Amino acid sequence: MDIDLRLVRYFTVVAEYGNFGRAATRLHLAQPSLSRQIQRLEAQLGVRLFDRSPQGSSLTDAGQAFLPRARILLQEVEQAARTARAAAQPRTVTIGYTEGLVITACAQELRRRHPEGRVRTRHLDWRDTRALAERRVDALVTYRPLPFPTDGLRVTKLHEESRVLVTSANHHLANEKAVSRQALSDEELVACVSTPVVWSTPKPVGDRPAPPPPARDDSFEDKLELIATGHCVAIFPAGDRRAAVREDIALVPVIDIDPCEVVLVTRADDPNPLLGSLEDVARTFRVSADAAPLKIQARR
Repeated sequence: MDIDLRLVRYFTVVAEYGNFGRAATRLHLAQPSLSRQIQRLEAQLGVRLFDRSPQGSSLTDAGQAFLPRARILLQEVEQAARTARAAAQPRTVTIGYTEGLVITACAQELRRRHPEGRVRTRHLDWRDTRALAERRVDALVTYRPLPFPTDGLRVTKLHEESRVLVTSANHHLANEKAVSRQALSDEELVACVSTPVVWSTPKPVGDRPAPPPPARDDSFEDKLELIATGHCVAIFPAGDRRAAVREDIALVPVIDIDPCEVVLVTRADDPNPLLGSLEDVARTFRVSADAAPLKIQARR
């Protein structure tokens, strides 16, 4: 049976108002035209839907049986239209990532698996704590600890990373193949509350006095200067290779310290279909420079 859905909608409006005149006003139709449309629908169905009288119109038994199904039919059609429009739109996911992480392989694999989608990446400063809440990114790859509350968020552990000592190339531990925490007993180590980095309290070097401790607003490069000049050391995730490009800084694996965690953070109620695939890809393709075997060699 080929039923005109426009006529079904007209029927539900007449049933709602119980009056052809008011229903016609609601539908912006002339009343005679609306009456003819309902008669067409009745002819298509082979039943009478309304009893008409000078006082108004009431549903027949057939009309009462048809009304709930008609409403469901219109709702299903609208839902089908919304679903079709959503499917026609390009799928997009924006992946945020913080300092020290490299997500190139992960993003490339996600693009390979979903050539119809649009995968974007956005580098974020660790102090940018509102990117997910403000929907500037759909997912965030970062280290624990997180510098923002996790209410309404989904936090998924991807993998663990070992840690390395970051020190001046002239430090007495710079040429070691690996060090233990005991070897750092003369350093006053202070863990950051919002990043996985551990810094030592700066101390004098020779006749040079100790500078003030690294401040929250100091740039990463400013903090590396304190390390390069021998005033302090730090413990970084092994995947954070930003300091490795400097010849005056050495990276040495630390063998007896808890690893840090790399996590994927998303909004708990986000229906984006690419996010599930992103989680699978991120678990497979380690989202850091530590994806390759660790090859941090002390300078000699």
